[in-house]
Amino acid sequence: MMPSPSETISESVPETINASASGTWKLGDLTVNRLGFGSMRLPQNGTAFAADGTPRDRGRALRVLRRAVELGVNHIDTAAFYFSPLRSANELINSALAPYADDLVITTKVGPGRDPSGAWVWATPEQLRGQVEENLRQLGREHLDVVNLRLSTNQASASVADHFGALAELRDAGLIRHLGISNVSPDQLTEARTIAPVVCVQNAYGIDSPADDHAFLRSCGEQGIAFVPFFAIAGAGREEGTNGAQSEAVLTVARTHGATPAQVRLAWTLHQGPHVLAIPGTGDPDHLAENVAAGALRLTAEDLALLAR
Repeated sequence: MMPSPSETISESVPETINASASGTWKLGDLTVNRLGFGSMRLPQNGTAFAADGTPRDRGRALRVLRRAVELGVNHIDTAAFYFSPLRSANELINSALAPYADDLVITTKVGPGRDPSGAWVWATPEQLRGQVEENLRQLGREHLDVVNLRLSTNQASASVADHFGALAELRDAGLIRHLGISNVSPDQLTEARTIAPVVCVQNAYGIDSPADDHAFLRSCGEQGIAFVPFFAIAGAGREEGTNGAQSEAVLTVARTHGATPAQVRLAWTLHQGPHVLAIPGTGDPDHLAENVAAGALRLTAEDLALLAR
């Protein structure tokens, strides 16, 4: 559990703090530190998925992954479609971390896919098994800890029954341990839960999110479901990353705590509830340490009120 928002630290957050400072939550029967790591940006420098991106140095990417685990990160988010012409996030994770520690939880996503040219395709229910098996091969696993069904933006009102039902069958077959759902509405979550247990919801979310998103986050907590935001730092920049512009409120809180704006955004995210996880991604070892350290940043009630404006 996170300490209450009224607790604070006046000094700067140490860069080498362990991810366990963020508290823990359970994804089904799997306990994870609430500050995790997202691998989307590992395959290349610059904008994720951009055709003109440059491959990230392989050795540097492997060091980042190993350092994340050294810093207590035991929840890594990935997907088979996280790749560039020369790098695959899943392959990097396998090379850096296998044989995997018993407490390491790897969460992946299916639904979207990319052909060799990088063009996006979306799986039918019948094709989801192939995507699951692709993740198994790339990660070198016999089963996947958590698999999220990721929906596209234009599926905001679509039924999830056929796709989620197909994943539930793969869970029953032992290929998947737990199921989650991503980029979804409250109604889609409700529908999915009639088919199989849902341990997490992974949606875009951050300080600037609209009121409906805050309400959905709270509803997940009331149902005991982890809420795992993506783009908590990037915000509207999404795959392109943050554009460097920050609100005066974020900058004020950052100055107060001797922290970076990104750390404030991550700390704010974790303060939204004990069921909220964070999966910031980076290919930079220094940024990695800063992100992990954000798990120890305690915002005051005054900080939270300022950011809420």
